[in-house]
Amino acid sequence: MILNKIKTTAICITLLSAVSCTSDFESINTNPQGATNSQLEQDYNTIKAPFSPMFSNVILLTAWPYQIFQNLQGDIWSGYMATPTGFANGNNPQYKLNNGWNNQAWESAYRGVMSNALKVKQQAEGKYDEFYYVSLIIKVQAMHRITDIYGPCVYSSFGTPNTTVFPYDSQEDVYKQMFSELDKAITGLTPIAKANIAGNKTSLFASSDVSSYGGDYSKWVKYANSLRLRLAMRIVKVNPAEAKKQAELAVSQEFGVLTTKADTFTLQPKNYSNPISDISQGWGDIKMSADMESIMGGYNDPRLSAFFLTSKQFPGEYKGIRTGIQIANKSDRQDFSSVNIKATIWMTTAEVYFLRAEGKLRDWNMGSGTAQSLYEDGVTASFEQHGISGVATYLASTNLPKNYVDPVDAGNNGVAVNTVPVKYDAAATKKAQLQQIITQKWIANFPEGQEAWSEYRRTGFPKLFPVLVNASAGTIDSALGIRRVNFVDSEKAGNPQGVASALPLLGGPDNGGTRLWWDKDVEIIQN
Repeated sequence: MILNKIKTTAICITLLSAVSCTSDFESINTNPQGATNSQLEQDYNTIKAPFSPMFSNVILLTAWPYQIFQNLQGDIWSGYMATPTGFANGNNPQYKLNNGWNNQAWESAYRGVMSNALKVKQQAEGKYDEFYYVSLIIKVQAMHRITDIYGPCVYSSFGTPNTTVFPYDSQEDVYKQMFSELDKAITGLTPIAKANIAGNKTSLFASSDVSSYGGDYSKWVKYANSLRLRLAMRIVKVNPAEAKKQAELAVSQEFGVLTTKADTFTLQPKNYSNPISDISQGWGDIKMSADMESIMGGYNDPRLSAFFLTSKQFPGEYKGIRTGIQIANKSDRQDFSSVNIKATIWMTTAEVYFLRAEGKLRDWNMGSGTAQSLYEDGVTASFEQHGISGVATYLASTNLPKNYVDPVDAGNNGVAVNTVPVKYDAAATKKAQLQQIITQKWIANFPEGQEAWSEYRRTGFPKLFPVLVNASAGTIDSALGIRRVNFVDSEKAGNPQGVASALPLLGGPDNGGTRLWWDKDVEIIQN
């Protein structure tokens, strides 16, 4: 990673340099046109500068790093997408983890997010707190993805000066810190948001906010509450009491959680092209998955046209690729259905309704509505988000996912494994109802494969086709799928004592078959 280069680098892009460079901050950031530091501070320029790389490194905004950061990890393991490219010598889709690919998420998070969040903290905390509170929210958004990929990670020790050893925190402790940081941000930003609404204060963050929120602090509080709800549900199998507490705090907070189309968190940077379009349509390296074809195709889901293009190879059809198959030639499937998504979204309003629906199943206080009504609200919100009509007909549908047929190789065919309808069954077991909720959340969250992969690991839903080629040498169960990513090579080289501290916290070998702390092997919900 970042750690072995600290003493030689000239810029603040690494873990230690984020600390060591702050002593030279004034000289480094002196305006060459002659503005004084006091003038710069008046415009908050030095505080605003770190936000751009923070926004762009939560989910990377350039194609090739995005491909190895997300496409060849979460997008595939979640069942969203599959690659027509056979990549030599085994690969992530075949469960032979490529450490060269798997470094990217770690590197981007620490260089782009953690180091810059530290800069904001050092300059803004206790002085310009609204910037600090927003930075905490972005930090948690980024770092819950990292701990949900690797497990233990560098968190509390980040920013420690005058050291070359950065101990890892257990995932449990990371989650505790993230809840604390979200609480601090929500508590601190709420009165500022109320002052904005009353017209007594102007948002200082507006010019730095490249999201759809435009510096509206009330929306940022809603988003922080919703993120708190997401993380609360993530820990439900290992600490149900704390999960309930955090979830109910999120929903009951005075600004509440995401409820409208306008609340969906979308990045809107200038001169930006969605990486997925480049990778899928331009390079032909990622396509619709067999699971998407089976589930959405079986449901006759009208959102298919918003998510994917019809196949060039089979005109008028949506055709997906099964993950973990033997691929001889890219040309065999490179004209299957390409991804058609245009936006980068951190959280949808639909997801929040589904989280609340699951909370209702657990008898938590999730505000008004039943599990069924919140489930239906989630589907409706997803249709509205994509400008799709016909939601009433869809919600009444008893269609089931369909079998998968590979027109290139019949050996890859598969009988549908996710066999629940769209129409909510109030008489079914809670487990069956949960499968319906998670399946629709899985659809609505597309294309955010990292979150979908995490929820698949937590719940086992939706049920996905198992890989047919497993090159993990027995370390990863084909039925269970990949549970985490190995600790990164740059950390093993640059912070070996830190990695050594992580191994006992992991609770198993450093491979893709070891479950994370929250990924406990117990029933997700009682019938």
